[in-house]
Amino acid sequence: MKVTNSFNIQIWVGLREGYGENINTIEDVRNICKNYVNEIKDCITITPTEYIYVDGTEPGVIIGYINYPRFPRTSKELKRRAFGLAKILLKDLNQNRISITTKNKTYMLEK
Repeated sequence: MKVTNSFNIQIWVGLREGYGENINTIEDVRNICKNYVNEIKDCITITPTEYIYVDGTEPGVIIGYINYPRFPRTSKELKRRAFGLAKILLKDLNQNRISITTKNKTYMLEK
């Protein structure tokens, strides 16, 4: 049995481009994420979600990182990887902002 310190990070991404009508697909997110994890040799999860806010809704995804015992990493390294992916998603999905959550903090990346 392998055990490591537990640490997870989530990247929260809406699929609507900016404030416009164009909606990206989960397949768009999958392709971006596949390219990223293949390049840096990593593993993530993608979970569909829906944002409900004042006068509207929007589909989205939650991208997850955990400290996987087979390939343990420091919390600093996991954050570096999550922020790297979030910056790519911000640009490629034409988002105004993306949130990243850890156990104790929420970060917001903006254009």
